Amino acid sequence: MTDIASALPALPSAEARAALTRRRYAAERRFRACGVGAVAIGLAALVLLLWSVLDRGLPAFSQTFVRTEIFLDAAVLDPSGTRDPEAMKKVLTFGYTPLIKASLADLSAELQAEGAPGITPALLAGMISEGASAQLRSYVLANPEAIGKTIEFEFLATGRIDQFVKGNVTRETAAGDARLDPAQLDAADQLMKLGVMTKRLNPAFLTNPDASENRPEAAGLGVALIGSAYMMLIVLVLSLPIGVAASIYLEEFAPKNRLTDVIEVNISNLAAVPSIVFGILGIAFFINFAGLPMSAPIVGGLVLTVMTLPTIIIATRVAIKSVPPSIKEAALGVGASRMQAVFHHVLPLAMPGILTGTIIGLARALGETAPLLLIGMVAFVKEFPGRLPGGLFDPATALPVQVYNFTQRADPAFVERASGAIIVLLVFLVIMNTIAVVLRQKLERTW
Repeated sequence: MTDIASALPALPSAEARAALTRRRYAAERRFRACGVGAVAIGLAALVLLLWSVLDRGLPAFSQTFVRTEIFLDAAVLDPSGTRDPEAMKKVLTFGYTPLIKASLADLSAELQAEGAPGITPALLAGMISEGASAQLRSYVLANPEAIGKTIEFEFLATGRIDQFVKGNVTRETAAGDARLDPAQLDAADQLMKLGVMTKRLNPAFLTNPDASENRPEAAGLGVALIGSAYMMLIVLVLSLPIGVAASIYLEEFAPKNRLTDVIEVNISNLAAVPSIVFGILGIAFFINFAGLPMSAPIVGGLVLTVMTLPTIIIATRVAIKSVPPSIKEAALGVGASRMQAVFHHVLPLAMPGILTGTIIGLARALGETAPLLLIGMVAFVKEFPGRLPGGLFDPATALPVQVYNFTQRADPAFVERASGAIIVLLVFLVIMNTIAVVLRQKLERTW
């Protein structure tokens, strides 16, 4: 015993142990401080990003309008006098131009009488959108009862005037702009004071289609929203049943051999493949081989389905594995078949994880841009796709692609609209993730 005790190392003194304890606690405090600092930096970056997007994008939901009274001459707009919409459509947009010029001339005379002599009809014409005729034509076709009356109508102001009213264009920056007359800025100030020009909420930003570079004030997200909705419908209808069925088979029924090992490895690899590779697959198979039309929601939905399937399969398998084996074993022990044990006991308990993985996969698909660019959805699309199911084969675009399109244009109004589209996309993503959390909490069971 004496030899063994003498061979053991001597215990550190009380002071050494206290110093060691202090160093250990100090290291723990430093680690906690680093963690808190990392979280603070992440939150600060997120707040900065959101502030930047909101600061640039929220003005896109408002628009500047010029209010004037206009006489809708029945002899011009409805020569047949039948108020037949098909007959009225034969009057093209340039047929409305004389009515707008007459209205602006009356407005100019009224403003000059009120002490604004510099506001001429030509100046007013340069301050309203180039799409004013189309705007008025759409109103008349939707409200044929207004023909023959003098109505108060609000025309969209040009993008430059709108940006000036919002404070994004100043007199200094406008000095070198060939598309903006400095006299229009003085007139805009006068019109704002007189109440003829107003800035208000513009819900048409969510419903209008895209517009040309000369009419940024008329550009909207309507086609992009419908295209994204159609694609998400395809992804949901295809990826959820296929992904869940594949997961159940691989996890519960497939034999464990080399073939299933290869399948599982490839599923994991596909989940990490860059999304642009799936766009190449869409071109090669769905467009060149299957002959589906480019820039159609059906192709975009199929490409996003293939891209989303690995994520859903992996999430579903993890949810099934999280169910204790004893539940399935108990069901088998009382005489249930393997299928009954899986579908009556395991699957309901795994459902929260399955739905969460599915919604997260859909949210990822909603924000994808690269594969959609390759299949032609970057094209300028002005016409709305038709109703289902035929609308799946009509040209369309998607929200992320619309953001890309807006950022490729030089006019500052399109940059504002790109940020506004990002806000809409973020709102959809937040809603989808919130639904995932709520479903998980409501369907989650304890055992």
